[in-house]
Amino acid sequence: MEGKVLRICWGRYITNIDSRRTAPLVYLYSGEKYFPADLSAQLANTQPEVNYVVIPGAPSPLTLNNLDALNSYGSVYLTSKVDITTNPVWLNGVKPDASGKTNNAISCAIIVNDHGNGNVDAFYMYFYAFNWGGVVLGRQLGDHVGDWEHNMIRFSNGVPTYVWFSQHSNGEAFAYDVVNKNGLRPLVYSGNGSHANYAITREHDHTIPDFNLPGGLIVDYTDAGTLWDPTLSAYYYSYDASSSAFASYDTSGNTPVNWLYYNGTWGDEQYPDSDKRQKKFFGQPKYASGPTGPEDKQLNRTNVCPSDGVACILRWVLGP
Repeated sequence: MEGKVLRICWGRYITNIDSRRTAPLVYLYSGEKYFPADLSAQLANTQPEVNYVVIPGAPSPLTLNNLDALNSYGSVYLTSKVDITTNPVWLNGVKPDASGKTNNAISCAIIVNDHGNGNVDAFYMYFYAFNWGGVVLGRQLGDHVGDWEHNMIRFSNGVPTYVWFSQHSNGEAFAYDVVNKNGLRPLVYSGNGSHANYAITREHDHTIPDFNLPGGLIVDYTDAGTLWDPTLSAYYYSYDASSSAFASYDTSGNTPVNWLYYNGTWGDEQYPDSDKRQKKFFGQPKYASGPTGPEDKQLNRTNVCPSDGVACILRWVLGP
């Protein structure tokens, strides 16, 4: 099975195999301001805090090779070193070039879990430095530093069967055969600012998770804007669920691995009500806490969908 995994995700190091034949292609919204971002740049522009206090004695400089050392300090937040309301340029990420590459920015981690029963899951983890939450009844809500979204393709006996699209607190699963594709590569449409992943272009209401209302209050917009090919600037890993261990497919040893074990968040902690930057609307904050990373995305899920109490619906018809 290892040979099949290599062909799915790491084939660019095997000269006679097309490495990107089934990997997703992402269309970012045409008005997007916050593009995919470099993982190391996020560490360079943040500092580890617990309860809004910088951790004394934390590794310095913080790198992808020592990030997991922060786990011993409790609930850690990688907090911006500067006030984000000043719009520091690093929050904007890197706009993909004409080929779809985020130059000088590793903005994706591709993680493969071979279940050993014929099923292989390939996770495409997308990183952004900032999430713009959107406007609800004239109020800006749900912004946060750091943003992890993902697609997952399930292969059954080497054949791609389903594609998972992460969206806010949950997401959607579609049969691979019915999703839009460029050749064999599924097309993904990223929501404006929120980067939630959708299978079609249109307005997507997410006021109630998994129930797309017409003319809803909280809406993502998608279109075929800037094309991003995440595989062009990515790290590639395997995941062994029995030992919860990650390993790089890069045999040169140049790909960092330890950062995948970091269990803290990739952004600021939700600002308290006393912070002048914070505002709430019907209990919802303008600035929420940052997200956890790939390690917390149920990499060994039984179903195509994560187990979060929501029914896993495998859709055979494209829709919102």
